[in-house]
Amino acid sequence: MIPLFIIIPIASAFLISVLRKLHKNLPDILATLACLLLLVLSFVALYMLHITNYKPFVYKLGGWEFPLGITMVLDGLSVLMLIVVNFVALIAIIFSISYMEKYTDKNKYFILFMIMLASMNGLITTGDIFNMYVFLEVGTISSCVLIAFGTEKEELEASFKYLVLSTVASTFILLSVAIIYSYTSSLNMADISLTLSKGSPSSIVIGFLTVLFITGFGIKSAIVPFHAWLPDAHPAAPAPISAMLSSVLIKSLGIYSLLRLLFNVLGVTSSNILVVLGLLSMVAGGFLAIYQKDLKRLLAYSTISQIGYIIFAFGLGTPLGILAGLFHLVNHAFAKLLLFLNSGAVVYATEERNMDNLGGLRQKMPVTAATSLIGSMSISGVPPFGGFWSKLLIIFAAIQAGKFSAAGIAIIISIVTLSYYLKLQKKVFFGKLPERWQNIKEVPLAMVFSMIIPAVLCVFLGLLLLPEVKAIFLDPAVEVIKNGVGYGSIILQNIK
Repeated sequence: MIPLFIIIPIASAFLISVLRKLHKNLPDILATLACLLLLVLSFVALYMLHITNYKPFVYKLGGWEFPLGITMVLDGLSVLMLIVVNFVALIAIIFSISYMEKYTDKNKYFILFMIMLASMNGLITTGDIFNMYVFLEVGTISSCVLIAFGTEKEELEASFKYLVLSTVASTFILLSVAIIYSYTSSLNMADISLTLSKGSPSSIVIGFLTVLFITGFGIKSAIVPFHAWLPDAHPAAPAPISAMLSSVLIKSLGIYSLLRLLFNVLGVTSSNILVVLGLLSMVAGGFLAIYQKDLKRLLAYSTISQIGYIIFAFGLGTPLGILAGLFHLVNHAFAKLLLFLNSGAVVYATEERNMDNLGGLRQKMPVTAATSLIGSMSISGVPPFGGFWSKLLIIFAAIQAGKFSAAGIAIIISIVTLSYYLKLQKKVFFGKLPERWQNIKEVPLAMVFSMIIPAVLCVFLGLLLLPEVKAIFLDPAVEVIKNGVGYGSIILQNIK
């Protein structure tokens, strides 16, 4: 079953390219069905893990014996990421059906979207470090092309900037992979983990690799000070791609990879570097967002700030910190998906991103306005929305770890977040409707539906903390990270 997470989107991309001329709507149907099937498979994978007490599934590509060949792994952490990635992808693709009509070649967009989705699923399920690097590159290249999809000057510049910085990041990551291979003679992450745990490698080597990985994946995750590409890329990309970038791409290509390699392969248990970078991102992203007039640029800086919360929580390394980081990752994925789709709906109706030129849109676009308010309140940490509970957990985790000043900063930035989202609401949806927008109307039904689903999730995601629900979705992922280099022996025990 594990290879299907890559085969389905690749097959869908192939079928779209071959059959696109048979019927105008066929690419829409194929892309939507592929994403729906992937989401169902993700929940089936979760069910199978649940009934086997969360023992990981290991698939040997080509039947090679461990540690030769490529393995694919499905455990509590990877299945949580698969659910988030494929859920977000399904909503984004439904939104794209109407939104992408204004672009010249929607079929190519769907093909690139499916390749990007295959790269994320492949990266999450691979057990091979070089294979992870390959999927990382495929995801980077496909997302670069999607950012530049409109071929306007702003889009091409943003894409080029992203490509250049991603190339720098890839160099750091590839260098790390080469050093690890020279030390362990293996590319299998479980085998590397076993070798490093038995060989007592020099702390200098581990420290150097940690810095290289944090720098490389820090650029992919847009952590301050490696964030320069993101505020340009998000506004330039089509709205569904901005949503994918912010909600899942930087989390799978950046945060997930970093977690897997630091905690499960190198055996890092906590990181002051991550704590400092998390706080820096939280503060810088939050204060820079206040001064933005461009709707999507504000959301981009907000992403940097919220990624800071997640990185900070993981850097604490405590069980509560890991739980809080994962929970905020899920909350942020759906809230930011919703807010970027809202921005897409506004741009679709008005072709305007400057908030100073908007206002009063709730009169004409009630669903967009209502769902935007829900997303804004959730990401600002207003109760009872999901974002409130994950930020509360992060603050508790900081206090538990004795980092009282960091907890204070997290609270202050949460207030800052609320202030710039209230500004967004006032400038875009409230106030007097300008004369030029008197004839606009709510976006098409598919786009409305795409905004309602994440809005409902933002309201109810707090329920993930109920003990029965948490034990299914969050606890198994927390256990995987907590196990650290025990990952290697657990995988070895479950290879058949």
